[in-house]
Amino acid sequence: MIELIDIYKTLGGKKVLDGMSLTIERGETFVIIGRSGTGKTVMLKHIVGIMMSDSGRVIVDGVDILELSRNELLSFRKKFGYLFQSNALLNSMTVFENIALPLREHEEMTEGEVQARVKEKLALVEMDGTQHLYPASLSGGMKKRVALARAIVRNPEIILYDEPTTGLDPITAASVNTMIRDMQKRLNVTSVAVTHDINSAYIVGDRI
Repeated sequence: MIELIDIYKTLGGKKVLDGMSLTIERGETFVIIGRSGTGKTVMLKHIVGIMMSDSGRVIVDGVDILELSRNELLSFRKKFGYLFQSNALLNSMTVFENIALPLREHEEMTEGEVQARVKEKLALVEMDGTQHLYPASLSGGMKKRVALARAIVRNPEIILYDEPTTGLDPITAASVNTMIRDMQKRLNVTSVAVTHDINSAYIVGDRI
């Protein structure tokens, strides 16, 4: 499903990715462990095409994304859901509005269809009934679940997780890890997670 071939990337004079290659099979959960600053998030950004390599190839579902035009790449990104390390929820929007935003920005759906889709995804992450709440009133684990609902709201084939348990207490982190495994089984998606937490890696990963 995903193949990185001999990827090099230098940022600010520092070589962040130095000939990196990996292959991720369709339907598996692949986890990369590393300390902060070792290029884990940079690697995720290359997979989704937010960042382009200095050299090498990024092939997703048989398509070399470096050869896509800007408009083709924007359309291709529908394959991806992205769970940000900081959740990236908009504090001025309710839970419903945060999750509905990608649908309203990128899909042609009626308001009834948007509401049904948001409700469906909130139920999947066990957060149904929170549509009217604002992020400031949610716990860290609840924010993570809402962020995941937004990541899957467009029914992606691939979910990218950037440090999904950072800043969470051990019990909440364990709950998030279980949720990640559950999403992979329910949705039959390909998942890529980066983390510095070796315990989380062994819980969620098919390959590490």
